Amino acid sequence: MVKFYAKDSNQVALHAVPGHFATSHSHINYYIDMTSLKIRAREAKDVASVIASRFNNATIIDTIVCMDGTEVVGAFLAEEFAKRTYLRNTNLHDTFYIVSPEFNSNNQMIFRDNNMLAIKGKHVLLLLATTTTGVTIRRSLECIQYYGGIVTGVSSIFSTVEEVDGWKVESVFTHEDLPGYAAYNQKDCPFCKKGHRLEAMVNGFGYSKMLT
Repeated sequence: MVKFYAKDSNQVALHAVPGHFATSHSHINYYIDMTSLKIRAREAKDVASVIASRFNNATIIDTIVCMDGTEVVGAFLAEEFAKRTYLRNTNLHDTFYIVSPEFNSNNQMIFRDNNMLAIKGKHVLLLLATTTTGVTIRRSLECIQYYGGIVTGVSSIFSTVEEVDGWKVESVFTHEDLPGYAAYNQKDCPFCKKGHRLEAMVNGFGYSKMLT
């Protein structure tokens, strides 16, 4: 495992394992392990501070929609925003909502009726762990807008894309922070062409090793 530090903070580190891995949309040559950043309070707080610094005083945020198990980071991010009095929200109780979508049997993203107060008519920041193709961001934006949310920002701890559908992706780490990082379409994957077996299926939650 290799450790990379964020340009903005030597307290925020990304762990990566080189190899041949598959996401739901591409093949990659590094598995990026977000575990410590997402479940250790101190590290989650540090990464939240870096993310918060990317948003200016024109940003209105009521709700943080958390993907890939980023709820702990989302909670600390809300605290960071609360400290920055220039950031406004329109919630009645002057607070932030932190919610995650659910996936139905057709793998569609949905929000239950009891969570609609956090989405409909609210200014929403989308938070993800990793972004390699932008497909998940696009799906998430469509879902938020379908339920009446007003998207005001997109952030991903690690991202190889800078923009999706006109939205700038504010990221703590980019592919430039991981020398040699590459993502491939399955049919163009050089590992597959050479007959190298997949080591694991990965997503924002973690990995599942392939059976031998």
